[in-house]
Parts: sequence; C-alpha cells; structure tokens
Amino acid sequence: MDYKFLKYTTDERVATITFNNPSRYNAFSSIMKKEFTNAIAKADEDDQIRVIIVTGAGGKAFSTGYDLNEPVARRSVTDFRKGIADDFDFTYTVWSCSKPVIARIEGYCLAGALEFAQMCDIRYCSEDSKFGVVESRFSGGVATLAMPWIIGARCRELIYTGDTIGANEAKEMGLVNRVFPKDRLEVETMKLAKRMSLIAMACLHWNKRAINQTYDIMGFGSATTYGKEACLLLKIDSPEYEEFDLLRREKGVKEALKWRDAQFKKYE
Repeated sequence: MDYKFLKYTTDERVATITFNNPSRYNAFSSIMKKEFTNAIAKADEDDQIRVIIVTGAGGKAFSTGYDLNEPVARRSVTDFRKGIADDFDFTYTVWSCSKPVIARIEGYCLAGALEFAQMCDIRYCSEDSKFGVVESRFSGGVATLAMPWIIGARCRELIYTGDTIGANEAKEMGLVNRVFPKDRLEVETMKLAKRMSLIAMACLHWNKRAINQTYDIMGFGSATTYGKEACLLLKIDSPEYEEFDLLRREKGVKEALKWRDAQFKKYE
C-alpha cells in the first residue's frame, strides 16, 4: 500500500512508522488513521520485525491530535458515537500490537496525540517536547483515558486545567521514560530499539501480553471504555463544546481557538 501521510521504513529488526504531514503538525486525519492501521498491522505481521517506532515528521510535532480542519457538518449522536469509537480503535492499535511500540516524540504532543502516545509501550522525547490535554479547554473529552494508569492522581491537574508541560516535567511525573537532546533523539531511540530487538520475539510477545493482561485484570479495558462514553456525553451536553464546534464549523479553527484561548488568558 502506498501511503499519502505516512512513511514506513525498516532498519534491521526495527520498523519506523512516521506521521508525515508536517505542514499540519502531523494532525490525525481520517486518511492518516486508516493508513496507520494498515502500517501497524504490516509491522506486526512481519516476522523480521521485533520492535516498532512511531514518530512525526518535520521536527516540530509528534502530532497535535485529531485534525480539527477536516470538514464536518452538524452531526447526530450516532455520528458522534461512531467518530469517537473510530478514534478509540485507532489509539488501541498500538496497545493491541503484539510487539513493543515506542513513541519517539519531538515537539508538540497534544490532545489525541498524547492519548495515542500513552497507548504505546514506551515514550522517549526531545528536550523541546510539549505535552497537554488541551482538549479540556474546549470541553472535548479524552477518548482513550490512559493517563490515570501512567501517572496516577497527578493526571487530575493536567486534565482539569488543560495546561501544557515541558519534557523534564513530563519525565519527572513518569509520562515519558527518557528525555534526549533534540539532535540525539533519533539515534538514541534507535539504539534502544535495536537493543530491545535482540530479545527473542517470543519473549517480547509474551511479556507484552502478560503486562497488558495485568492492566486488564485491574480494569484498564473497562475504565477506558467508560472514558469513551464520557467523551460522547461532553460532545452532546456541553455549552462550551457547542460554542467551540459552532465557531469551528462557521468561522474556522483559528477563530475557535482564539475564542478558547481568550477564556483562559486572565489566569495564565
């Protein structure tokens, strides 16, 4: 399959899947999500591949989340539900993959992209990376709410404020595993991935499966599914989301974001 918004490369036993739409900060469009689902399945089925790296092109962003510029008409509850389920399934592709998936983050990792990165097994980032549950600021729900499982109760402040944090704070709270200088991120990540790829495939596979099963026994699957439903309710029962969505559809994303930012300016 030829990809429009992805790059797929291999190096020894490591596959790298790159979100490749830097002019849009690698925002997740419908096409990109479908292409990624194909690419992650391709890497998972390839017996020569043991570890997968996911990253973003351009140096400015891993991704800024779901593409708010995609044209959408006013939607029904059924349409909202289908859209949220599609986003949820997209983020679960890396969790469900039988092989370790590393998110290599450079620059912005916001909103749905942060959800996605948290569903990866490991997160490495550059020192200029920025993280934030920014969808909270327009009453957008978190479709795949994995953050409580990664950083515990500290997630509450990030989710309740929509604040953006830097790489070192993200590492300190356990959101990322390691922080590297920007010019060393790719090399150091690949070095770790290749070291990991020397582990027997059966060992990687069964250890990942056992770790995921541990989370599921503790209720991870049920909790994230509940988060998906909460996300739906916010879309149909929040005046703030209604206003943001109306501005986005009638005047464009820039005006919607301008309105959002104005709400918080006094206390920044």
